Amino acid sequence: MLKPIGMEQVSKMTHPKKPRPAISQADYQRLSEFRYLIRRFLEFSQVQAHDAGLTPRQHQALLAIKGYPGGGPVTVGDLAERLRIRHHSAVELVNRLGEAGLVARDQDKDDHRRVLLQLTMRADDHLADLSVAHLDELSRIEPMLRRLLRRGDE
Repeated sequence: MLKPIGMEQVSKMTHPKKPRPAISQADYQRLSEFRYLIRRFLEFSQVQAHDAGLTPRQHQALLAIKGYPGGGPVTVGDLAERLRIRHHSAVELVNRLGEAGLVARDQDKDDHRRVLLQLTMRADDHLADLSVAHLDELSRIEPMLRRLLRRGDE
């Protein structure tokens, strides 16, 4: 009887280990600082979303819909991919957004199986306010991020 193999074994078979470049203490510090800045930004984002009366996931969904690459129509599947969640979780999220008056659903005229998502004016207002605050925060941490990303230029 064959034994099932785990993901770790599959990864080893498909991704042979490459020689590792030297990692300096400064590299570890840079990575640590980068993760710290990401965590601080995410914490800031969560507080801002709550203050606006949204959950962080709702804010992320509104931003994913509004900021979808190419500005094209967004499906539930697209939203699931952008948020890195399962399709059924995206459906539940869209249901809650719809109940809150933040997202409208339209059937795709070319493919009636597809549901297209669109922000309501209320969602646009929330998102605009949140985005101003987030862009200000990004401007504040940008110099630190640039310094961290200049690996090798030092």
